[in-house]
Amino acid sequence: MPTYDQLVPPVLVLGLGNVLLGDDGVGPALLREVQGVYAGVPAVECIDGGTQGMALLGYLGGREALIILDAFAGGRSAGAVSILEGPEVLGCGVTRSTTAHEGNAGELLAAAQLLDELPERVFLVGIDPERVRTELGLSERVASALPAALVRTCGVVERVLAELKIPMVA
Repeated sequence: MPTYDQLVPPVLVLGLGNVLLGDDGVGPALLREVQGVYAGVPAVECIDGGTQGMALLGYLGGREALIILDAFAGGRSAGAVSILEGPEVLGCGVTRSTTAHEGNAGELLAAAQLLDELPERVFLVGIDPERVRTELGLSERVASALPAALVRTCGVVERVLAELKIPMVA
């Protein structure tokens, strides 16, 4: 029997981004793939946070881990997948003035930390965007990075579940 509160799954996978701004929509696109993998795993909750910004604060409390999926201009080539963890995520601020997020991930994390609602384990799976402009759909380079980003995201989720000693099935 799991030792966590069944009402709040310990692992939150949060897809962020604006699907109306090209590659900024990579977070929600990757989240759809992750949802397909973890649909039957009660310890993992997937939420499409879109551009809700600070309105997402209420989803963070009571979690053991937060895995953010988002476009992340890490200075690498378009479609490059980066995984940041803990202080790296908080340190980079996950800020992107090029998007229409009402409140960026950095502000969300800072507020959660201030309110002592930030999960102990925080990760960012980021994909460097090629184009962030008004358009539907991902660029070819970013879309082609989704399979690798999915594998890497699953690796993070499974590592967290193992560290928390939570089985993949109930």
